[in-house]
Amino acid sequence: MFKSACFFRIADDFVLPDPAALERVLHKARFVPCGPTQPESTGWVPPRGNKSKVLAEVVGGQLILKLCTEKRAVPASAIKSAVEEKIERYKAETGNERVPSKLKKEFKEEVLLDLLPRAFSKRVNTLLWLDPKGKMLVVDAGSLAAADRIVSSLLAALLEVPGAAPSLDLRLVHTQSSPSASMAHWLSTREAPWRFTVDRDCELKSADEQKSVVRYARHTLEIDEVAQHIAAGKVPTQLALTWNDRVSFVLSEAGQVRRLKMLDVVLKESEDAKTKDDDNFDANAAILRASYRS
Repeated sequence: MFKSACFFRIADDFVLPDPAALERVLHKARFVPCGPTQPESTGWVPPRGNKSKVLAEVVGGQLILKLCTEKRAVPASAIKSAVEEKIERYKAETGNERVPSKLKKEFKEEVLLDLLPRAFSKRVNTLLWLDPKGKMLVVDAGSLAAADRIVSSLLAALLEVPGAAPSLDLRLVHTQSSPSASMAHWLSTREAPWRFTVDRDCELKSADEQKSVVRYARHTLEIDEVAQHIAAGKVPTQLALTWNDRVSFVLSEAGQVRRLKMLDVVLKESEDAKTKDDDNFDANAAILRASYRS
């Protein structure tokens, strides 16, 4: 279900809002595709897919939402070329060599309105998983900047639900030691934490002015060279790990999880739990919840 994950703690007194009331609020902000001259559109879509109409899925006490963002991207080079043509035409028609900044801005706006209907659009769906019991919010985003935009839409929706908590009081999950320090320890000692294994991808960066980078891809990391880089001052910024032979992922220096992948044993469990005409959504949510809580 998730490809990446940013983790947030939520307020201890947060209670899941009434699903029916939340559903009504989400429907007001349901996703609508970009119009011909609209550069971006954001809204809620059914987590189960287009066959469903439910926007707020509650599975085992967990709230699962999906936000869709569509953007029309016009290449900067195309905008620049079209604006320059307008500027040259203006100079030729008026005889003025200087073009006011205000007019240049108007030219750019005209160009965008002209090019946007012909631009290709791209949609990105982002899952949010809210665990009221575990006091955790997980966002399917590979960076905090991307997660912040998604969380803002969630907070705006919750504020409109009658009787809901006014704020999630979000806080990033902080560990006892930093992710970089932990990764350095695992690589130096060649000893992963309990139930984890170190995989074959890693990135190390130096903290000096040169900012040199060493990357290992599909390469064993249980070698003296890696430990020597760390001893010389390079800091692990990414490390591929596997948990309990069930989930593989890449841990970042900021504590985010990327390239999240369920392994064969989990996929088999999901398939075995599937019932006739089932979309596997409930089974996947239950397996994900069990894996997270373990």
